[in-house]
Amino acid sequence: MKHGIKDEDLKDIETNIELGTRYFTKLLKYYGGNYYLAISAYNAGIGTVAKWIEEGIIKEDASDIENIPYKETNNYVRKILKNYKIYKELYKK
Repeated sequence: MKHGIKDEDLKDIETNIELGTRYFTKLLKYYGGNYYLAISAYNAGIGTVAKWIEEGIIKEDASDIENIPYKETNNYVRKILKNYKIYKELYKK
């Protein structure tokens, strides 16, 4: 049990969404609001993203995010950004 959360609590939809949202919020703050890097780190991990930046695989501003070398993370980021664009269109005010 960590932070008062038991393993079985993770199977609760509301708890799972709350924890995922809290983690993503921390990642957004860590990356100064750069959601490309935050989404990448959510999937691949902060250390992995740091390594990619350090090795010049992706830029610190994520302007070349399409260069993500992990196929799973590359597809994940593309899928999230595509869905984000759709939601923005559907719910724009």
